[in-house]
Amino acid sequence: MSSEQQWTIETIREALGSPDLAQRFLSEINRASAHELLQVFAKWQRIAQNLEDAFQDADEIAAAEACREEPSGVWIDGTERLERILRAADRNPTRGAA
Repeated sequence: MSSEQQWTIETIREALGSPDLAQRFLSEINRASAHELLQVFAKWQRIAQNLEDAFQDADEIAAAEACREEPSGVWIDGTERLERILRAADRNPTRGAA
């Protein structure tokens, strides 16, 4: 769905993809009071739009790789950041443990 199209409860639910995520959305939207309804709707609309954008990006990358081309756009390699996170976790293995 493009950002110009109208979002509805149904289109947000469909865009979320995951049944668990869709159920969470429906639960929140159904429990929202009148003064919270627009805020809850806007939150989930942003989440749905972000997911749609990510899926579109993934489709474009897959199509480029299938043609043995470089994907368009600027891509950041997160390998170094992931390695720093893992090293920090190794230094403090109890952090975040339940």
